[in-house]
Amino acid sequence: MHRRLIAPGALAASLLLAIPASAADFTPGAPGIGDPYYPASGNGGYDVSHYDLRLKYQPKTDLLEGTATLNATTTQDLSRFNLDFGLKVSEVRVNGKKAAFKKSGEQELEITPGAGLPKGTPITVVVRYAGKPSEVKINGFTAWARTPDGGVAAQEPDSAAWWFPSNDHPLDKATYDVSVSVPDGSQAISNGVLQSQSSKLGWTRFNWRSNKPQASYLTTLAVGKFDITTDKTADGLPVLNAYSKDLGDNAGAARASIERSVEVTEWLETVFGKYPFNALGGYVPNVTSGFALETQTRPFYSPRQFANGSNVSVVVHELAHQWYGDSVSVDGWKDIWINEGFARYSQWLWSEKEGEGTAQELADYVYAQHPADDPFWKVKPGDPGPDNQFDIAVYDRGALALQALRNKVGEKSFSAILKGWPKEHAYGNAKVGDFVKYAEKVSGKPLAALFDAWLYQPSKPAAPAAARAGVAHAAGVPAAPKSWKSIAATNGVHGH
Repeated sequence: MHRRLIAPGALAASLLLAIPASAADFTPGAPGIGDPYYPASGNGGYDVSHYDLRLKYQPKTDLLEGTATLNATTTQDLSRFNLDFGLKVSEVRVNGKKAAFKKSGEQELEITPGAGLPKGTPITVVVRYAGKPSEVKINGFTAWARTPDGGVAAQEPDSAAWWFPSNDHPLDKATYDVSVSVPDGSQAISNGVLQSQSSKLGWTRFNWRSNKPQASYLTTLAVGKFDITTDKTADGLPVLNAYSKDLGDNAGAARASIERSVEVTEWLETVFGKYPFNALGGYVPNVTSGFALETQTRPFYSPRQFANGSNVSVVVHELAHQWYGDSVSVDGWKDIWINEGFARYSQWLWSEKEGEGTAQELADYVYAQHPADDPFWKVKPGDPGPDNQFDIAVYDRGALALQALRNKVGEKSFSAILKGWPKEHAYGNAKVGDFVKYAEKVSGKPLAALFDAWLYQPSKPAAPAAARAGVAHAAGVPAAPKSWKSIAATNGVHGH
């Protein structure tokens, strides 16, 4: 609230001097974090460091009851703040005291504490809630999928609002403890390490911990009946994979693919550097969707990803995201190329390793496959717009940019860039422009024109420019590399 002083000038000046700094006006936090692609996503005025989620879920009725505790710090003098959430809330406390709250819009939970919160104040927010996530629609869709034996939260760019209140944007990453009680015979799968499991009075509680910063959309929950395999990597990391018991004809191919996660991760460490998290795995619930998602430490895979047999390429894609997308997350959703261009290129590198077509052969094939008037070249991977965020051009044209970079800077510098970037920005956020500057610093070469041509111009780079970049030096459309069919099978990998 802004007060207007009506006293004469001298008196007004003395009054201003008399007001202590602690009595400064407090203002509401913004209802969005400032992402132009998704204006309602996230919130302003605070930063969350940790979520503690204590949940109870009944698969038969889809009823979810929860108590979410958020540790946060204010980033302004705060009179009111929002959380992104869709379920019905019964009580909110801020620093132990009951706070007023109301719902606004489709996903805003407005919280007004009893007194203003000065900038830099540590706060604890407790939200009690209940509801059926599958009945919640935000912007016309749901991120909660019902299965024959439970439910799953996995979606991009938003999924948290269906099962826990959060600052729902990758800019505000936090650590997580997720404790879920389900009827005996069901299991609850989440991110990180399974800390403990106990049963009492017909209910089993699973306690999961993610100890590295994690974006809210990368936080997942799956309840159902699973076949679970466990192991440890050579470095001692716990490995847990989970497969719905009713995957039918896709069960064998799913297991044959995901059980290679440790092998794939060990190879990716030679490409991107040390694996950044405390656990490894994947899970396949019995959902009808067709996409996969890089949920942190434990990617989500739809059964349809394995409808045509084993698909290690999709495992490569989602595990590559653990470095590019999870550890280093987007600053804004327009920076999606930092996620998808690199994950697709990792599939090209896997093809190269397996002797099924080099990254150069795949680049030449992709370039030649799309004529100049193909809409493929109209999408700008460096800023594709929200409607084209998961367009195939972000993946394939994005990978072309990396092959052009590789040819420009040479193998030694290219490898140093791929390994150095996730180390330089570990557990943080970054923009496409940050990567361009980093690549220039490491290689010692000017690269702005190269990235402009491949990421920002709404046109096909002309043949001479492509040839200079080491792409499409052959006439006509070359034969498809052997790996192309398996890579193309993942074209809808994030077709949410």
